[in-house]
Amino acid sequence: MFESLSEKINETFKVLKGKGTITESNLEEALRSIRIAFLEADVALTATRDFIERIRSKAIGQTVIKSVSPAQMVVKIVNDELIEFLGSKNHEINFNNRPPLVILMAGLQGSGKTTTTAKLAYRLKNKFKKSVLVASLDTYRPAAREQLESLAKKNNIDSLEIIMSEKPSQIVLRAEQKAKNENYDILILDSAGRNHIDTKMMNELIDISNRISISETLLVVDSMSGQDAANVAKHFSDKLNVTGIILSRLDGDARGGAALSMRFITQKPIKFIGVGEKVEELDEFFPDRIASRILGMGDVVTLVEKAAEDIDEEEAKNLQKKILKGRFSLIDYSKQLDQISKLGGVQSLLKYLPGLSNLKNNVNESIENSKIVEIQKAMINSMTKKERIFPDIIKASRKVRIAKGSGTRVQDVNKLLKQFKKMSQMMKKFGKNKNMDQIMNSPQFKNLGSLINK
Repeated sequence: MFESLSEKINETFKVLKGKGTITESNLEEALRSIRIAFLEADVALTATRDFIERIRSKAIGQTVIKSVSPAQMVVKIVNDELIEFLGSKNHEINFNNRPPLVILMAGLQGSGKTTTTAKLAYRLKNKFKKSVLVASLDTYRPAAREQLESLAKKNNIDSLEIIMSEKPSQIVLRAEQKAKNENYDILILDSAGRNHIDTKMMNELIDISNRISISETLLVVDSMSGQDAANVAKHFSDKLNVTGIILSRLDGDARGGAALSMRFITQKPIKFIGVGEKVEELDEFFPDRIASRILGMGDVVTLVEKAAEDIDEEEAKNLQKKILKGRFSLIDYSKQLDQISKLGGVQSLLKYLPGLSNLKNNVNESIENSKIVEIQKAMINSMTKKERIFPDIIKASRKVRIAKGSGTRVQDVNKLLKQFKKMSQMMKKFGKNKNMDQIMNSPQFKNLGSLINK
């Protein structure tokens, strides 16, 4: 997400590099570029104008602090305004209400509402340890209720039994009664959508809100629709008490216009973002972290949180000890391939690391697309235990055997060994170096792109 916007904004900052002071002339040149970048990202015109004016008013007359360049000063101003523009802080689900807490999911048909309902239920159950019941109110779209039931069953989420003859108003009351009787913490109602906003849909949502006490009304909007997403959200928020917005398919939107327009136009907080198709790929929305990604500064906090959720802590400690002692083996390398897959792959990791998001384009023919992870795992599994621990003993005849056993070529085995050697050298250097600045500026770290591709 935000790749093209991030690239264009960072190109803009280069205009100010080497300038001694921020002048009206060079600032206007930079603002013109930012304005174009926003409009190309499909950010609403009114939102773009407001953002540019905010930056202009704060940047003109700014004294450049000693040792800080004008470019760095403008980056800080843009970063601060982006955070404010996106909502200043993250807004969580309010768990203080008396259970069952009822969440109503609203949105147009095709926005990813049913899938997002399952994702939210999965997140609340697994991260917050809440007992969750989901129920579909969509009696219009064929197999809509069966879709939610199937997603729930697949991910061990409880769902309300389907009674085909029921109307939405009846389903709501039955779901609420079940949630109360069986002591569920949360009830999530997946309402029916339409191809467009109409009176019938709005009246049905209002009727549901009147029948039971709704704690949260979350609007699911397809971020791929750009400015239209913000306009749709405005229509809903004018009619309903929308408490938050979930942007679906943000992983497929390299422009990010919907996210940047949404808060400005609706004045409603973005609470979650869909970052993939898997049920666990729903993230909380943090304006400061998103701003950092847009400006190419990475998002290490989110990466650490993902790692904490997906990586075994004891295994990580054991690996750290091996790195410090210089004993990183192909067995450990194989485990790291598994961890990379758990965290979404190399392309996913790069967007979180400061200054490395631009390497993402260089990975197109590497680990993800060519399935190198699976291939390398097959080669390592074809080795003997001794070969995995002492890869230097793998010579010509051993390479032929490994290649045959894994269905690969000798050239592939050579590439694996070469890549492992580079990785182990890097690990050894990192293990000895406690200075993060030196690590970030080391030739090995800067050469990460070639390590991935070769």
